[in-house]
Amino acid sequence: MTHSSPTAPLRRMVARGRAEEHRAATPLELFFDLCFVVAVAQAGVRLVHALAEGHYGTGITGYFFVFFGVWWAWMNFTWFASAYDCDDVPYRVMTLVQIAGVLVYAAGVPRAFDADDWTVAVIGYLIMRVALTAQWLRAAASEPPGSAARRTNTRYATGLVVCQAAWVGLLFAPAGAKHWLFLAVVVAELLVPVVAERNHPTPWHPHHIAERYGLFTLIVLGETLTGATVAVQSAMDEHDAVGELLPIAAGGVLIVFAAWWIYFAVPAGDRLSSNREAIPWGYGHLLVFASAAAIGAGLEVAVEEAVGKAHVSTFAASAAVTVPAALFLLTVWLLHARHFKSGPAQQLVLPVTALAVLACTFAGSWAVLAAGLVSAVAVAVGVVLHQRPVRA
Repeated sequence: MTHSSPTAPLRRMVARGRAEEHRAATPLELFFDLCFVVAVAQAGVRLVHALAEGHYGTGITGYFFVFFGVWWAWMNFTWFASAYDCDDVPYRVMTLVQIAGVLVYAAGVPRAFDADDWTVAVIGYLIMRVALTAQWLRAAASEPPGSAARRTNTRYATGLVVCQAAWVGLLFAPAGAKHWLFLAVVVAELLVPVVAERNHPTPWHPHHIAERYGLFTLIVLGETLTGATVAVQSAMDEHDAVGELLPIAAGGVLIVFAAWWIYFAVPAGDRLSSNREAIPWGYGHLLVFASAAAIGAGLEVAVEEAVGKAHVSTFAASAAVTVPAALFLLTVWLLHARHFKSGPAQQLVLPVTALAVLACTFAGSWAVLAAGLVSAVAVAVGVVLHQRPVRA
């Protein structure tokens, strides 16, 4: 299918093909991703404040709830765009409306995190959902009447409306029941694609999807480096603590560099041949994205603890880095790295590294540097094992 020009007349939103060659992210998709930096940064800032004050339970819970909203909004657009991006004027306008909703959601993150007030965040989601529902209905109208594709697209639109109504209703739920009801709506959201595509899957493009996930991984890793750099710079400006900060900065850089190397070491798109592989892979990336972003928050907490600004122990500050780093390594291995490994030696590299990174938590003020060195060694070992000839 030829990608339409935005100046071309309005036409049917014809599904794109899975075998389409040279399918790559568009400038509009890249712009959409960049707007999520605001929301990711807001979630990270609130997590830093909560952990630095020792509010571990509320901080982690709030971070999960807020980050789920960020990730799911991105997921909704990404999979639809992979199947039905026609890049004409209505499509672009509806995508820009979704971006506006993302920005409203980001503005509501502080209230949602700190005061459990989700009003602004839900309004942001409502804006996104109105636009996305219109996109699915347009895609449905472009399919032949009575076709399986039209039923799939209509189910998506219906699921979005029902779930959004549930989010609005959640605003009026009793305070004590909100968290449990939140989880129930999360489950309902996750079931929408499963139910909608049970008879006829949408024609998402495997390598395009893998590229889009890779780009979002780059965004969260970049946000991690940015947040950690700003924290180190601020601490150096206010305190004479270069000796305490240098190991944290060096370890943090090594962890992020290793995370990038490990994530992009395998061609994930080669496995995504059907929904059976793609849905668990796509859903599992909630942990990949959230843990990658949390590494940056942990580095900021470690910096604040090193200069005496955080009200937590060195062990707790170290765990704020090592736990998400280990979770990232283990999740990447579970989702796709293990499918491209041969032999027990290659398979054990990432799980063993995750355990070793956790063990670094006990290394005191050198924990972050130790975790960074362990991560770097894991990359080196992985490269050597990959290049070693496989014995028949």
